[in-house]
Amino acid sequence: MSKPDVFRQVELTGVKVLVVEDDADARELLVLILQRYGAESLAVDSTIGALEELDHWKPDVLVSDIGLPEHDGYELIQRIRSLPAEHGGHTPAAALTAFTSPEDRLRALASGYQMHISKPFEPAMLAAAVASLASR
Repeated sequence: MSKPDVFRQVELTGVKVLVVEDDADARELLVLILQRYGAESLAVDSTIGALEELDHWKPDVLVSDIGLPEHDGYELIQRIRSLPAEHGGHTPAAALTAFTSPEDRLRALASGYQMHISKPFEPAMLAAAVASLASR
C-alpha cells in the first residue's frame, strides 16, 4: 500500500499566478505544473514583462526566478514592493532559484520575497507554496 500524498489535495483553482522565468522550457514546465493544480498562470520572461502584467493582470501570487537577464529577480521584487498596493505592490511572492545557499535565501527574503524555493523542486512543494502565499 502506498502512502497518501497530502500534496495531491492542494487546490489552486481560482488562483492567478504570474511566473517570471527567462528559460523557455522552465517557463512552460512551471505553467503546466501550476495548471495541473488548477491555477490560472501567465508566464513572462523578464522583469519588464512582469511589471507590465502585474498591473494589468493582477495576479494573486508571483513566482520568479532570481537569475534573470538585464534586471534580476532581486531588482524585480524591490521594484514591486515600491509600488502602491493597488498596482501590485503587496503581491505575495516566491523566489524560485538555483541560488540555494543560506545567504541566498536570506537575501531573497530581505529583498521582499515571502518564500525561497530551491531548484530543483518537487511540483507538489511548489503548489503547496503557492497555496500558502495565496491564503495570506
